[in-house]
Amino acid sequence: MDNDNPRSMLLDGATGTNLYLKGMPQGVCIEAWILDHPEVIKEIQAEFIKAGSDIIYAPTFSANRENLGLYGYADKVSEFNHRLVALSKEVANDKLVAGNMSPTGLLVEPFGETSFDELVSIYSQQAQALNTAGVDLFVIETMISLTEARAAVLACKQYNKPIYVTITVNERGKTLSGASAFTCLVVLQELGISAFGLNCSFGPKIIAEQLKEIAPFAKVSLIAKPNAGLPNPLLDNIYELSPMVMGELMPEVLDAGATIIGGCCGTTPEHISEMRKLLDRYTYTEDNTPYHEQSNDMLLANETEIFALDNDRIEFSEPIYCEFDMADALLSCEEESYDVIQIYLETIDEALQFSLNAHFSKLPVCFHSSSIATLERALYLYSGRAMIDCQCPIEREELNKLAQKYGAIVY
Repeated sequence: MDNDNPRSMLLDGATGTNLYLKGMPQGVCIEAWILDHPEVIKEIQAEFIKAGSDIIYAPTFSANRENLGLYGYADKVSEFNHRLVALSKEVANDKLVAGNMSPTGLLVEPFGETSFDELVSIYSQQAQALNTAGVDLFVIETMISLTEARAAVLACKQYNKPIYVTITVNERGKTLSGASAFTCLVVLQELGISAFGLNCSFGPKIIAEQLKEIAPFAKVSLIAKPNAGLPNPLLDNIYELSPMVMGELMPEVLDAGATIIGGCCGTTPEHISEMRKLLDRYTYTEDNTPYHEQSNDMLLANETEIFALDNDRIEFSEPIYCEFDMADALLSCEEESYDVIQIYLETIDEALQFSLNAHFSKLPVCFHSSSIATLERALYLYSGRAMIDCQCPIEREELNKLAQKYGAIVY
């Protein structure tokens, strides 16, 4: 795939709802059922390609060891991903095949029992399988947690292939974990993804609203893969927006800044055909220009919020040292009206301690350490966009490398 930021690309439509329409029963392991009925997925994807899709998603959505393990297939990650990608490649011809990855359903410490390392390991195993299977790019979709999206991106980055990430939000524009699309965009685009956007999320209108808000700050291509509205209460797996009606709504998504579009739940090849017609006649204007940071702009983030700071007017807290319980120290910084909390780290264990307390911080953070390994561990674990103290007794070149790797800012 030569162009990480295409002017316009058409994705495919829904996999799950179309499988159900073609006879897949509820409650089965979808990946195993597809492998037992390969002609069904090939027929669906061939129809999407005929409708005009430039990229099709391999049906590997839940083919990680956590989700496969629910059906007794935890040891089949490599086999299933290879076989599922091969099915898509059989019908793709000259079209691109994306390795599709989804949420695991796990909660990360301190809100659950799963460590961030384990989460990255789950995604790394699937990413390796998808890479060796020959996917052209990675798609991480329907993400409801910035922490989980980061874990998946970190797992995919080592393969130097384009990474697309789409989140899903509620009617208030928030993910299930409380992050806004703006927060997710800033954190993930600085981490090195190629495109960002939303899928599912109640249909085109809400996605258009979200994209319009974040487009001025996007340095990457924007994606819209809405569902066809809400499910029809009288007809199983049929959604309220017909292909023609959805086609009439999609120009608003393009006007909001999306250059990569497709369909999620309820969208059929007929929906994708209408989108193909739209893209072929749509003219992008100069309003769809990328964002350029001004010299005094600094966008930092914690897991849920964005902070726009003026480079010349940042008030730092006194240094906070890591310990088992940091709640009072972190919460008190907000009361003092600081802009950024200074976190001093001495050991790798302290980096973990801070990550387990980071949710108490309502402000962005600046990490200081004399150990490059400790500093890297803190950046790896932090679900936001952090600052690195330029006064760390570490070579500036090394600090810059860490900042680039984890999307941080050296200040």
